[in-house]
Amino acid sequence: MTLSRFPLRRSFIASAAALVAALGATATVHAGEVEVLHWWTSGGEAKAASALKATLQAKGHTWKDFAVAGGGGDSAMTVLKSRVVSGNAPAAAQIKGPSLQEWAREGVLANMDDVANAEKWDSLLPKVVSDVMKYKGNYIAAPVNVHRVNWLWANPAVFQKAGTKVPTTWDEFFTAAEALKKAGVIPVAHGGQNWQDFTTFEAVALGVGGVDFYKKALIQLDQTALTSATMEKVLSTFKRVKDYTDRNAPGRDWNLATAMVIKGEAGMQIMGDWAKGEFLAAGKVPGKDFVCAAAPDTGKAFTFNVDSFALFKLKNEANVRAQKDLASAIMSTEFQELFNLNKGSIPVRLGMKMDKFDDCAKLSSNDFVATSKSGGLVPSIAHGMAVSSAAEGAIKDAVSAFWNSDKMTAKEAVAKIAAAAKTK
Repeated sequence: MTLSRFPLRRSFIASAAALVAALGATATVHAGEVEVLHWWTSGGEAKAASALKATLQAKGHTWKDFAVAGGGGDSAMTVLKSRVVSGNAPAAAQIKGPSLQEWAREGVLANMDDVANAEKWDSLLPKVVSDVMKYKGNYIAAPVNVHRVNWLWANPAVFQKAGTKVPTTWDEFFTAAEALKKAGVIPVAHGGQNWQDFTTFEAVALGVGGVDFYKKALIQLDQTALTSATMEKVLSTFKRVKDYTDRNAPGRDWNLATAMVIKGEAGMQIMGDWAKGEFLAAGKVPGKDFVCAAAPDTGKAFTFNVDSFALFKLKNEANVRAQKDLASAIMSTEFQELFNLNKGSIPVRLGMKMDKFDDCAKLSSNDFVATSKSGGLVPSIAHGMAVSSAAEGAIKDAVSAFWNSDKMTAKEAVAKIAAAAKTK
């Protein structure tokens, strides 16, 4: 990411300078202002943001909300780049994955090691997660939560009607899908958007290829793994899944696909744990009205998507203190519990009590801890945690091109994906 690619109009620079001057004039010696860029603008996320705000205000600081609507955060990033170029960075911004290192390379992120060392973050986070939060060994971001991506959601009543069971392997998946199809139910609820295609592809790659293959192919982008017979088998399996989706899938939003499972129109969906919020909002009970299970053949693996806040360099000392209090609050047990109960995710902090969480979250937490020890905890390429945004986008496009083509062979798709992985 090169910040100079985002030129500013003079009027914007002038207004940004005026804002900096105004903030400097109003800052007090004892308390600082913490400005936080995020896109937690609805439902439980907004509640969690309010809790974080209250925590900072209790310490005497002023909270300045810099909320930019839009779940993906693309518009927020455009605004942020303009702000940083103008010398008017917020205290913190919602950024994740390799993008954190891209920002750190620009020299604009603050070193949070004094907070992290005092609170022993290294012992509270799995190394594979803490490494993402660091640049050259120094903490430059605070993690908020963990979403598990490799989930299979199922409607047990529909499975019972079809006389089949919720699958734990890919062989069982296709057996169940065939039974659901014969029972007159859409076997797999899917939204034909490239990130949803990629989420399914990633689950297939992990299940068919295993953790070591996943790491080599989709994290290290190793050309030998990407062009292997295993990758060809992954793609063939992936394309078979499409045979059990419906003709109205193209363009469908993920939550509408989840609603199909809730209503019994479809049997199952491969989607991250944000889908659980849709079931709960519909008054459904985990284990009774819906089943949450690891995607086929991935029971001993965990693809993670961790939301985090990058912490930017500030000049005002009071604001720096407020920023450090923010980082501390994000990692506190109180915030980790409250936020994740509202978000549907689980705490990223290890050793948390899970008694207030539902059965799906407890399973997720147990697997998070287990895989952090076994080596099965891996970053999600589909959700911006594994590779550069350029490589991710190129591979994502190649995967969807194969999904949507009636003529492209798996061997041809292997070549396209391998070429896409070379994108810088």
